Amino acid sequence: MDSMKFDTFHMGRSSIDLYSNDIGAPFVDIKSFASYIGGSPTNISVGGRRLGLKTALLTGLGEDPVGDFIFEFLKKEGVGTDYITRKPGHRTSAVILGIEPPDRFPLVYYRDNCADFELSIDDVLACPITQSKIFQFAGTNLGKEPSRSATLFGAELAKKAGTEVVLDIDFRPDQWHDPRAFGVAIRSALRLTDIVIGTEDEINAAMLDDPSKVEKTDSVSDTKVSGNVQAAIETMLSMGPKAILEKRGESGVRVHLREETEKIDAAGFPVKIQNVLGAGDAFGAGFLYGYVNNWGWYKSARLGNACGAIVVTQHGCANFMPTLEEVTQFIENHGGIE
Repeated sequence: MDSMKFDTFHMGRSSIDLYSNDIGAPFVDIKSFASYIGGSPTNISVGGRRLGLKTALLTGLGEDPVGDFIFEFLKKEGVGTDYITRKPGHRTSAVILGIEPPDRFPLVYYRDNCADFELSIDDVLACPITQSKIFQFAGTNLGKEPSRSATLFGAELAKKAGTEVVLDIDFRPDQWHDPRAFGVAIRSALRLTDIVIGTEDEINAAMLDDPSKVEKTDSVSDTKVSGNVQAAIETMLSMGPKAILEKRGESGVRVHLREETEKIDAAGFPVKIQNVLGAGDAFGAGFLYGYVNNWGWYKSARLGNACGAIVVTQHGCANFMPTLEEVTQFIENHGGIE
């Protein structure tokens, strides 16, 4: 494994994130925004790199200044950018966020004609997925072609090569014509997936068969999806993954293993929340760092929780991912990781 070119290889959406500078102000009263980098796989690639992993990203950017903004940030961070492609005629996507802590974070996506949905099988073939320990992608990748088939193809390559496949469910209902279609797409990927990361709502969405169970909200999570989350997890585990990591907010993360009846509960770290967007991606980066370094399920999840706790106290996401030194100090200040 030490001969691998990358520890983690990430595929999926990237964007410019514009976050309100007017904390607590209703969206209509926002006066200015700060510009950051966003997109779940992009955030995780940055977070992993800051912790010390060798990470690379496959995403699509438009031939526009926003694409330049994202590319230059990633290059300075040390994320592998050789596989990022420009898509003529398509735009780099954007996200605009209001920040009204503790529980209102109105979020608007601009992803019409977006470049990362144009990722193709040829783009995947140009990447060293099989020379990476982990191939990680997000459920949003499956929303449109050619990104859908390209992502599944990448997962197939990884699976055949013994590269572990990690899926962040990443349910964004406004990216789908029908929420049931999201479930169909996620289930099609489970046979290729080793580890799944998601919230209770996202796990229920992956098994969704009734759109009446989806309740739109005015927050980062976008929705509440009713259902029996334990039953959904058991079904998902029967379809291929060896582990489901259930993100439970302030309660931390519960690890469900296919071969074990006992659950592993990794507690969270209590902090004052400023902005919840990006906490899940910070968790993903921290968990993958621990997992790649053979820390085990519990300790890896605890490290992920610590990374997430740090990021929720910050204004943005990728730009505020902690270094290993920073998260280690945070953990020591909060009673340790064990």
